[in-house]
Amino acid sequence: MAEKRDYYEVLGVSKSATPDEIKKAYRKLAMKYHPDRNHEPGAEDKFKEINEAYEVLSDEKKRATYDQFGHAGMDGAFGQGGGFSGGFTDFSDLGDIFGSFFGGGFGGGGSRRSSNQPRQGQDRYMQMRIDFMDSIFGKTETISLDVDETCKHCNGSGAESPRDVQTCPTCHGSGYVMSQQRTPFGVIQQQSVCPDCHGTGKKVTRACSHCHGKGYEHRRVKLDIKIPAGIQSGQQIRIPQKGERGSNGGPNGDLYIEIMVTPHPTFKREDNNIFIKVPISSIDATIGCTIQVPTVYGDVELKIPEGTQPNTKFRLKGKGVKSRSGEGDEFVEVQVEIPRKVSRRERELYEELKSGQAESPFERFKRAFK
Repeated sequence: MAEKRDYYEVLGVSKSATPDEIKKAYRKLAMKYHPDRNHEPGAEDKFKEINEAYEVLSDEKKRATYDQFGHAGMDGAFGQGGGFSGGFTDFSDLGDIFGSFFGGGFGGGGSRRSSNQPRQGQDRYMQMRIDFMDSIFGKTETISLDVDETCKHCNGSGAESPRDVQTCPTCHGSGYVMSQQRTPFGVIQQQSVCPDCHGTGKKVTRACSHCHGKGYEHRRVKLDIKIPAGIQSGQQIRIPQKGERGSNGGPNGDLYIEIMVTPHPTFKREDNNIFIKVPISSIDATIGCTIQVPTVYGDVELKIPEGTQPNTKFRLKGKGVKSRSGEGDEFVEVQVEIPRKVSRRERELYEELKSGQAESPFERFKRAFK
């Protein structure tokens, strides 16, 4: 027989834990490992271990005995108050713990009433990659998708007609059955999904001729996804009721499509602003010029004033992204390019310009050290 773990270790609290801390730890673990919620192997044994630890540590006398004598004191070896009480342990706190999950108290009527109610299906997620320009102007993209849709003939009941649906004779419409298990600590009552109706509370006597009793039809559908102008990578588009199918005739979940924008080789986007780098010659930067700058809306005339320095930025108002959050600008950074080779004529001209300079930038730099 495996050696029992320390009760404080089971609940994950210290030996100086207050009753409120013990109760809080118990509620958290009980919700996690309850057999009606956790179907993993060993969850039921874990749940029993948690209950055993809580029964002792939540009782002032039992806790004092356990602190003094350990597990031996819980076997009744040390007389009064040391052992477990023989009857069903009061776990009334479970009514609060599982109220929201099962729709009512632990083992109470509330959980039975809500077990066979329609439930919405889980949401689905997928990614869609689009071009940079499509993210600026928006587009409509058609996709094909496999989806389980509620059968229109039976409206999800799985029956040929409403007359072919009867109350489950096993659970009497509750969707759950109760069972009792005798343990060394008393009788534990458990609630589980009805094996005959699988929680619906209903039995179908004649299956739907369209969906063959499933309540849904598997289809390959085409969806037109409208991508709004100005969308960015990471943003999602919601398509209602194209997610996983619901249960007990409940609606499908939603489909969420995450947009991934392919980077542009020239334009860079930050929020609603667009940035671009354009090369100009040293002559154009010196004497000024007018150039045609690309924008997402077409070329725009930009005047470069004389004496423009490298990496100067110019703003084109309103030439950024137009989205629901506002309108951005385009920022043009000029990169002055110095030729690696010059012709003989160009060299002559440069020499002539150089000889006409009163003082070169380097000479001004050196003069500052004198």
